[in-house]
Amino acid sequence: MKRYCNILLFIGLFACQSPETKDNSEKWKSEIIATEKAFYDMAQKEGLVKAFQYYAAEEGVIKRNRKIIKGKTAISEWYQNDVRPNESLTWAPTFVDVSQSGDLAYTYGDFTFTYLDSLGNEKVNKGIFHTVWKRQKDGSWRFVWD
Repeated sequence: MKRYCNILLFIGLFACQSPETKDNSEKWKSEIIATEKAFYDMAQKEGLVKAFQYYAAEEGVIKRNRKIIKGKTAISEWYQNDVRPNESLTWAPTFVDVSQSGDLAYTYGDFTFTYLDSLGNEKVNKGIFHTVWKRQKDGSWRFVWD
């Protein structure tokens, strides 16, 4: 009997990975890639303040300067107060994955932050970013961690 239950459990788990689930996963990954691109494009055209304000979920969190900033309003205020002229941020995801249910996703990749110091010298900071995305009630994706 125990052997029979284990076989049924295995079949049940295997059945959960249907071709439809894989198709949805690829579709959702494409949505995240498109969202990352739209986020990036907005940041380049309209600025970091507007892009981070727009793509933050209401419960979004960012970590900046060793501080946690919680909530869309606080994120917006931080960017309005902390972003200076002549700063630029570029990034590109090199990896994306989506939960099986299609409601959470994450990306990571390389970023380059460029700014002018107080003497007018260009400074470049390179690193790795990690963003967690959550599907909203309207079907859009917004970040909950950046």
